Amino acid sequence: MVLLAVLLKTKMNPLLKELQKLINYQFKDEAKLFQALIHRSYLNEHKSSSLVSNERYEFLGDAVLELWASGTLFKLFPSFNEGKMTNLRSLIVCTINLHEIANELDLGKFIMLSHGEENHGGRTNQSILADTLEAIIGAIYLDSDTKKTFMVLDKLFSNSLQKLSSKKIYKDPKSIFQEIAQAKKGITPHYKTISETGPDHQKNFQVAVFLDDEKIATGSGNSKQRAEEDASIRATKILSNLV
Repeated sequence: MVLLAVLLKTKMNPLLKELQKLINYQFKDEAKLFQALIHRSYLNEHKSSSLVSNERYEFLGDAVLELWASGTLFKLFPSFNEGKMTNLRSLIVCTINLHEIANELDLGKFIMLSHGEENHGGRTNQSILADTLEAIIGAIYLDSDTKKTFMVLDKLFSNSLQKLSSKKIYKDPKSIFQEIAQAKKGITPHYKTISETGPDHQKNFQVAVFLDDEKIATGSGNSKQRAEEDASIRATKILSNLV
């Protein structure tokens, strides 16, 4: 009820209607979608609102997405072995792909951010957009059931699934960076966790990737795997002279 009251007092209601059309799902309880859009930075400027961030929804959405991807690949590609399906699944659920889908939805304009986060490019931030998309998936699951959620994911990920599955070689971001590092430097990268912050259900990890003793890049995420992936993406850009 608190979320719904806040929703009705804000300008979010028309935006939620628009977003539901974009994701092709009508919520029975719009407050769940509203909850999925609340980035933790927003709470810093609304401490008396009794709102909570979307991180629990993100946690759930991440698990639902992985289950959908696993089942979909198992059904669509009966000739793929376990290793091939694992690598392709990694590409489907990785930050890069989630960010691309979020951009197609213009998701950035719907997220509840602090002014500071917004001024620092939060609405186009790769990690924020990917995490919010996962939170929305969690919200859909809570609002409906597995079958309906998977139907939404079938449509949302249709283009990326077709594009990624057409590749002859499936490599996750860490594998890509390892190949570049070995080719250019002759060194295999290693990762080190710099920090862990937040309670157990809202952990944020900072990870650095090194070539020998040289730190190439750092990344962050709500799991060590996500943080390592983020670090490897940044490191790939640096070694490829893209930034």
